[in-house]
Amino acid sequence: MALLSFLLFTGFVAFYATWKLRNDNLETQDGYFLGGRSLTGIIIAGSLLLTNISTEHLVGMNGSAYKNGAIIIAWEVTSALALVLAALYFVPRYLKMGLTTIPQFLEKRFDGLTRTLIAFLMIISLVMTLLPIVLYTGALNIESIFEISSLLGVTLQQGIVITILIIGILGAVYAIFGGLKMVAYTDTYNGFGLLVAGLLVPILALYNIGDGNILTGMVKVFENNPDKFNVVSKEPGIGEGARTAILPFEVLFTGLMINQIYFWSMHQSIIQRVLGAANLKEAQKGLLYTGLLKILIPLIIVLPGLIGYYYFGDSLYDKPDNVYPMLVKKVLPQWLTGFFVAVMVGAVLSTFNSALNSAATVFSLDIYKKFIEKNANELKLVKMGKATSALLAVLAICIAPFVGKAPTGLYQLLQQLNGIFFIPIATVVIAGFLFPKVSATGAKVGLVFGLCFYIVLDYVIKIDLHFVHIWGLEFVLNILVMHLVSYFYPQKEKYEMEDARILNLQPWEHAKKFSIFLVLVTLIIYVVLGNV
Repeated sequence: MALLSFLLFTGFVAFYATWKLRNDNLETQDGYFLGGRSLTGIIIAGSLLLTNISTEHLVGMNGSAYKNGAIIIAWEVTSALALVLAALYFVPRYLKMGLTTIPQFLEKRFDGLTRTLIAFLMIISLVMTLLPIVLYTGALNIESIFEISSLLGVTLQQGIVITILIIGILGAVYAIFGGLKMVAYTDTYNGFGLLVAGLLVPILALYNIGDGNILTGMVKVFENNPDKFNVVSKEPGIGEGARTAILPFEVLFTGLMINQIYFWSMHQSIIQRVLGAANLKEAQKGLLYTGLLKILIPLIIVLPGLIGYYYFGDSLYDKPDNVYPMLVKKVLPQWLTGFFVAVMVGAVLSTFNSALNSAATVFSLDIYKKFIEKNANELKLVKMGKATSALLAVLAICIAPFVGKAPTGLYQLLQQLNGIFFIPIATVVIAGFLFPKVSATGAKVGLVFGLCFYIVLDYVIKIDLHFVHIWGLEFVLNILVMHLVSYFYPQKEKYEMEDARILNLQPWEHAKKFSIFLVLVTLIIYVVLGNV
């Protein structure tokens, strides 16, 4: 039954997505890289959700919630605020310019070298910090929950390698042959499956705890340790203990929001789905629907961790990542196991093929066409995109099994590389929009300064400051450095944003109302759960 339910759901997703794309032209630049600029709000929201959520969230964030309580919720609910900014400010401008990649804007605003530098950094951040790690951690987490090696009668390492191969090949096939639209459609169907399967875990657990009454079960979990439900951390963000703190409350007002704004407004693997929208109305719907989902998603990636504390107490404090696998095994019926495996594989696939597709898009349009073959036609660019995706997929599959053999510090370093890249890139893009006096020279100097600043403070000097505070400090200093350099090397020409007249830019009539609703819900969560 487990194998049958896995094959049925996985097969349905692949078949239905292929059938939906049967009449699409994937030989053009827009058709392959942007889904023909035809994505609707529901498809965008489903794809954004699953691109963001992977096994690291299901296992890692639930483990953190089990150990540290609901303070980890900040990474999710504050995303809604960043998505509001993306919907109301950034995306209308991206669509007006007719962008396919974020670096294209930087060439229009600054110069070609700025575009190239950012394109290289984006590719490096996608390839170095995502592809091999997503494959390995996804395979490891699926193994820990479902014991694939035992099912297949092989060793643990062989089971992980087999899972890596399956996920890597499936992800590559979706990304290479279907382009962005195939990725977006499969993400949406798998995203629906994730919501259903993910909600089943806490629902069934609370049903069991409450002897058939979910609300009674929730009351029992809450009364077992009310402090776990408090979303306001009292950890120090500055001074002794700041470097080992999980998420001090004050970081929500410094670097956390800069990171969120970058991820939801400028990260290529996220924003590419929005750039493929049929019009501004659908783009705003997709972003704001995602904001609502991000507020609800803690029911899947935080609440199970709190329930795990009710079941297991302090017994897994040294192994918090085991909490979610053990909870799933405890409450999920055997016949649902295959469906849950399919959803977990889909979550890993989504992050993997999204990174592949975005890295291929940036390389083809921002590097290959600009430096290698300037006169390349659309068909040539699509072929280059497919070749790039295939090469990166093979490299990731080959490297992924060795990630687990790397020193512990290396994995931590790779995870924090995102912070090194995200803040400098965000600073350049934000300066491009908000600070007309920042010149191309100022942007490049600020970019290099930002890349070095975080590494020096966090790894060399090791200052007693939480790393998210360092992001906030880095952002402010980057802006100051850009303005200082721009004073001596001013912008020669004033930038005027041009309308590419590609899409209908009529906004969604409910965008502002929906945005206000998301902001209020976020504030209410902190007011209510911050006083537990």
